[in-house]
Amino acid sequence: MKLFFALILLVITTDQLTKRAAIAFLRDGVQNITIIPDFFSLTYAENKGVAFGLEFAPPAVLLLLTGLITAIVLFYVIRSKNRSTLFLLPFALITGGGIGNMIDRIVHGRVVDFIYFDLYHGHIFGINLSLWPIFNIADSAISIGACLLIIFHNRLFPAGNPEVKSDAG
Repeated sequence: MKLFFALILLVITTDQLTKRAAIAFLRDGVQNITIIPDFFSLTYAENKGVAFGLEFAPPAVLLLLTGLITAIVLFYVIRSKNRSTLFLLPFALITGGGIGNMIDRIVHGRVVDFIYFDLYHGHIFGINLSLWPIFNIADSAISIGACLLIIFHNRLFPAGNPEVKSDAG
């Protein structure tokens, strides 16, 4: 469990420090720093919605949902007997990312985003389209954690095997 909480703190700290840097250098400064032309840049944006900028509920509801989901994940992991690194890693990433974005919603009223990969930017059927949204470290942690849960689902949740070995403390 030490690994679980240490990783949560690492994600939150990295997320918040990089967002503070984005506010200082991008929002209050140049707005955009090109790293690889036409592919990767640091671009300041604020997001009132959830993933990919989707706004399906008022900010207060999103904050409550994020808090509830984070609490459920924490409760589930703490109650689980599984202490394997493979089990704890995705849940720590998801929890740390959720808390990182929740801090933004409380402090700023929106989430600070700044990482931008320009995978496609053009027109399709006359509509201006950018294929990938601007995101942050917390979003990355949540996405990586979710992908790990999908990829390793059968190993993490073996059918008919309630006893799971522990390889991490």
